[in-house]
Amino acid sequence: MNRAAATAPDTPAETGTTGTTAARCPAAAENAGPAPEGAGPRPHGGLASRAGAWAELLRLPALFTVPGDALAGAAAAGVRPGPRTLLAIGSSLCLYEAGMALNDWADRAEDAAERPHRPLPSGRIRPAAALTAAGVLTGAGLAMAAGAGRPALAVAAPLAATVWAYDLALKHTPAGPAAMAAARGLDLLLGAAATGGGTRAALPSAALLGGHTLAVTAVSRRETTGGSVLAPLAALATTGVLARLVTHRPARLPAGRRAAAAPGLPGSTAAPSPAATEALTVALGAAYAATAARPYFHAALNPSPPLTQRAVGGGIRATIPLQAALAARSGASATSLLVAALAPAGRLFARRAAMRRVSIT
Repeated sequence: MNRAAATAPDTPAETGTTGTTAARCPAAAENAGPAPEGAGPRPHGGLASRAGAWAELLRLPALFTVPGDALAGAAAAGVRPGPRTLLAIGSSLCLYEAGMALNDWADRAEDAAERPHRPLPSGRIRPAAALTAAGVLTGAGLAMAAGAGRPALAVAAPLAATVWAYDLALKHTPAGPAAMAAARGLDLLLGAAATGGGTRAALPSAALLGGHTLAVTAVSRRETTGGSVLAPLAALATTGVLARLVTHRPARLPAGRRAAAAPGLPGSTAAPSPAATEALTVALGAAYAATAARPYFHAALNPSPPLTQRAVGGGIRATIPLQAALAARSGASATSLLVAALAPAGRLFARRAAMRRVSIT
């Protein structure tokens, strides 16, 4: 799923919302920047070289921003994660990666001029192989969603359509950021539908996550050229509003979790302390705001390409603490901590894989 474009040091490898994709995006989602000296078509190397090219194309470290969508959706629905939640996560991962491969296939002519070091214009991966991978991954994502039940497939189908529409038609139009935001929101709803069968209770969380993705994607549209003060300022304001909405909401368990915690009922569990839930939500909300706000502020003061790229990277990294905060405010403390742990895991993987750039375009 596709989720956002450019170099952002100390971040997981490229989204798009953005993912993306990243933020898919199942937005969506998240390798631009200046091409290395001597970049251009390269001969195909050995197995390790090919694997590295595919890891670069698929922005593997950015996958750490994806599982939190489904987990936050399950938490919002008031249901504990289960086997169907795992299927929803697998579906999200496949659709996200489909968006990454399709993104570079669709932009291969543009990348040949502006980013010749990327896998397709450099000749390390054939365009036909990238397009085939996008199709296979989309099919796998839909198959996993079908395995989680009809409600999950009913969400995954429009999610897949949104990913393909964004990459092939909407990305360079005014509707692009909204499409990316819709993909992330649908990704969260996929987790709710797969785990609990319904999506209504998860709609507020999906809207908050979509709002964050909209802001990141809007900033990313100028990350290679810079010059936009309005986009990072709007993203900074959006971050403040979202942080307040997440942390200043009365702690109230979803209906499903309230029923499970009711004393005397078979299988009931102890309800989390409202004070502990609120404290955890506030801490994670503060982590979200701190991660996103500072690079947005710097980009607003100096909208150069490097600082704009850092702002995009910060926005993508902030997706994980936002997902964790959304789970925490639904009373799923254990789930929120699990999601929060994906942030350092993603940074560690990115360092070891020597992939420190984030992009959702």
